[in-house]
Amino acid sequence: MRWLVTGAAGMLGTDLVTTLRARDVDVTALARDELDITDHDAVHAAVAGHDVVVNCAAWANVDAAEEQEPAAFAVNATGPHALARSAALHGSRLVHVSTDYVFDGSATSPYPEDGPMAPRSAYGRTKAAGEWAVLAADPRHLVVRTAWLYGAHGGCFPKTIARVAQERGGLDVVADQVGQPTWTVDLAELVVAMVEAQVPGGVYHGTSAGEASWHAFAQAVVAAAGLDPEIVRPTTSAEFVRPAPRPAYSVLGHERLRAAGVATIGDWAGRWEAAAPAVLG
Repeated sequence: MRWLVTGAAGMLGTDLVTTLRARDVDVTALARDELDITDHDAVHAAVAGHDVVVNCAAWANVDAAEEQEPAAFAVNATGPHALARSAALHGSRLVHVSTDYVFDGSATSPYPEDGPMAPRSAYGRTKAAGEWAVLAADPRHLVVRTAWLYGAHGGCFPKTIARVAQERGGLDVVADQVGQPTWTVDLAELVVAMVEAQVPGGVYHGTSAGEASWHAFAQAVVAAAGLDPEIVRPTTSAEFVRPAPRPAYSVLGHERLRAAGVATIGDWAGRWEAAAPAVLG
């Protein structure tokens, strides 16, 4: 089985390629400068000869998308549509990575996979459009929503928090946004497990179990860096206004994975403990 990974130089793409190669899988890794997923002809040529395509490419600058929504739409919706159509034409299966931002963040219990999408940001709208485009091209394709990703190969929340804590000796982090910190290595392994299990097409959630606020996660990060977690002070979202609204509640349910017989990712705290040495270096 031959795999193609787009966005292969990013945080998730790097860990996915590493995971596949550790299993001796034949994988083509294409970074952003090697494949523009909005170029339909280039996409069609790249997909040829591959059995599985995983799209890790995305416009991920949430705030910039507010001012540049057409550009974000091209990467987050038009690009995935090109990949999905090409995969369908070549008889390949696409795994498209999406986000919690397709929801409005007003829930108080985990969002089910079939919950109504109601994005509040340009980024969320473009990612929701990408989901629709992928599944409209071929219902066998997979959409895997994730959230609060961190990893060793790129900038991420834990690295920033550890650096700021060491430099300043204290920091304020919002305590009124709740989600599921998720290690890119765990998500990479989950994607491989889903493909190997030949799960039915549709939407799945790929996040850690449990839930935490950004404040609680920051305290865990600071503790892993050998500092006193009490130097992380709680604050509110009102004190950190950003161009794009952030979901207050980003906890995703995992019922479809369980129904498909695929093991879900463990609790975020235990997974962070396992990930911290690699992520913080």
